[in-house]
Amino acid sequence: MSKRHAGVVVAVLSGLALAMTSTTAHADTGPDVIAHRGSSGMAPENTAAAVDLAVDQRADFVEIDVQRTKDGKLVNFHDCTMERTTDIEDVYPDRPRYRVSDFTWAELRGLDAGSWFHDDFSGERLITVDDVISRIRNTGTGLLAEISPCGHYTGIATDFAENLRDKPRYVRRALAREQLAVQSFQTDDAQEFHTLMPEVPIGLLDAERPTDSELVELSHWADQVNPQHTVTDQNLVDRVHELGMDINVWTVDEPGAMRKMSALGVDGIITDYPQSLSRR
Repeated sequence: MSKRHAGVVVAVLSGLALAMTSTTAHADTGPDVIAHRGSSGMAPENTAAAVDLAVDQRADFVEIDVQRTKDGKLVNFHDCTMERTTDIEDVYPDRPRYRVSDFTWAELRGLDAGSWFHDDFSGERLITVDDVISRIRNTGTGLLAEISPCGHYTGIATDFAENLRDKPRYVRRALAREQLAVQSFQTDDAQEFHTLMPEVPIGLLDAERPTDSELVELSHWADQVNPQHTVTDQNLVDRVHELGMDINVWTVDEPGAMRKMSALGVDGIITDYPQSLSRR
């Protein structure tokens, strides 16, 4: 998930040379292993257990989801409502809605976010974005943070940028090691974050195959195009590289699909089972 060649390198090299360089590098090392919501095939997603396991499995990156509580705390949670992976309906049976933004962090921090996955994880808690960073900052695992696409949020890209700005030492170190990037399904959020922190690689997620005109437009400001693996083929990978961007595909859990994506020369594979690629 290394960012585009910077500075004078970008100005000098042609798109073809960029594509050849990226393809050659990954032919030697293989694509980055990106743990989807942590090692979420083996532990409850977006919890400390999933993050820690991904680190233990030596994933190159942990992919997380950034949402905001009612009192402004940034938490690591995927769904737009919390019924699927927590006991929130039991704890707060009379609430009209169960969005992260409807509750304070004090109300959420005691929820059970593990029992739905397996009894062994009973009592596993939600964690904040700050918690995630504290768990990975002194490891070899980087951070790929997705800005939540849940439609009721405004300004969440700005909030996350400000959160990172409050951690200048972490950001400098992570960028120097190419261990930090941000992505979003929402173009407006991605551009908003990019305007505030242009030094951090930014990617656009897409469930559909982007058109060539969309790719060209993205290449003016984005560092990554991150499509669903089912719409990804050699032509798309080559075109993204030709335009000077990286490509990370999601969510790849089947061994055959992993082999196929690796052979295409993608830069990163987002998977629930990072150990299948890291072999640890």
